[in-house]
Amino acid sequence: MNFTRVISNILNHPFNRQHKLKAFQRFIKWQLASKILNYPVIVPFTDKTWLIIKKGMTGATGNYYCGLHDFEDMVFLMHFLRKEDLFIDVGANIGSYTILSSGHVGANTISVEPVPSTFKNLMNNIAINHILPKVKPLNIALGHEKTELLITSTYDTINNIKYKEEEGTVKVTVDTLDNIIEPDHSNILLKIDVEGFEAAVLKGSNKLLSNPAVKAIIMELNGLGEQYGFDEKEMHYFLLQQGFNTYSYSPYERKLTQKNKLDINNTLYIRNEEFVKKRLSEAVVINIAGQQI
Repeated sequence: MNFTRVISNILNHPFNRQHKLKAFQRFIKWQLASKILNYPVIVPFTDKTWLIIKKGMTGATGNYYCGLHDFEDMVFLMHFLRKEDLFIDVGANIGSYTILSSGHVGANTISVEPVPSTFKNLMNNIAINHILPKVKPLNIALGHEKTELLITSTYDTINNIKYKEEEGTVKVTVDTLDNIIEPDHSNILLKIDVEGFEAAVLKGSNKLLSNPAVKAIIMELNGLGEQYGFDEKEMHYFLLQQGFNTYSYSPYERKLTQKNKLDINNTLYIRNEEFVKKRLSEAVVINIAGQQI
């Protein structure tokens, strides 16, 4: 671990910029505790939810250090979703977004995580938040067809699909989004974070994406698609053809800003902008670690 870089990222995180001392204290507290404790620890997440963290869980500890690790996207989720909505969490990992959706907001969630050991952590987080009635957890991968594939299992938040067997890979069942989604929801938020396999997931979701109920997509685009032969620009233009545009979200101002180019980061795709803006402006205030958003 590069402590200088990690601390810099924590202190400059949007949630911590005005509370750097508290953030630094949380970092030191966990670094000391993780060297002593050999078991998972349950910590407050939002004012309504809990999160299990343990040494080596990069995403989970990021939430502890920074309130919300993916600040803009996570707040967008909580400001946008309502109890009657559906959130689809593709690449759920240990369940941070799933907890926010079903635990904090009370929305329905389909939570997809292929790695068996990570899926177990996801189920534990679902259990401690008592949200299983609201969550459909699936221990599968998603792609453009039904098949089986190999995936790494020891890289925490960056496990990824492999076409050849190597140390630490496990075989997983693959299905498509169109096969697992029932199109009976009025509003849907989709999140895809699958370390470069996003294009394959989208190819298996043509029916879903043509449904106007899908109002927004949170998707990580980081150039990793090239290893699978995918062109992320083509994927971007495909979504534009489906009626989506790219935006950034400013949580404290509750402001959407349309973007004119593809970002190499988490990207927010929205259609029906006025509907989404109204939702964001009317959302209840969120309390995270003493801050109101």
